[in-house]
Amino acid sequence: MEARHHEDAPVIRVSAGSGSGRTRLSAFDAALRSAGVANFNLIRLSSVIPPDAEVREVEAVDQLVGRHGDRLFCVYASAHAELPFHQAWAGVAWALADDGSGAGLFVEHEGPSEDQVGHDLTASLEDLIAGRGGGYAEAGRVVTSVTCDTEPVCAVVVAAYLAQGWTA
Repeated sequence: MEARHHEDAPVIRVSAGSGSGRTRLSAFDAALRSAGVANFNLIRLSSVIPPDAEVREVEAVDQLVGRHGDRLFCVYASAHAELPFHQAWAGVAWALADDGSGAGLFVEHEGPSEDQVGHDLTASLEDLIAGRGGGYAEAGRVVTSVTCDTEPVCAVVVAAYLAQGWTA
């Protein structure tokens, strides 16, 4: 069943990025820049998609916009590698309720291989769905990777719910 979306329903934008830097932190920042969310303060959410939401895969240029330092409420996976030829894989997958409400669930995983991240995303979604008695189906996933050459690297996938300033 297709989800019903209201005009003012939230759009959750999912983007991916990767980058390198002289430290793990600067590699993480480079990956966030690549995903289009570097100038936010990330506030990590658990993995519940509200009813009426629309999950949309986007490029970095189409990610949420806001002012420098705004809060970004998001679900994300970030993976690091620091040794030459090692890989960093990050992924986010989601399932939506069968009732068409738009309600759903995100899962996020990171690891050293595509196989591990793919397996973990599938297993977690299956467990979350089973724990709720069923009624959901996988609706999408975004997985990305980067291979370390000489500097630390980071791969991220970010599901951005809401950008919000600090004043009421």
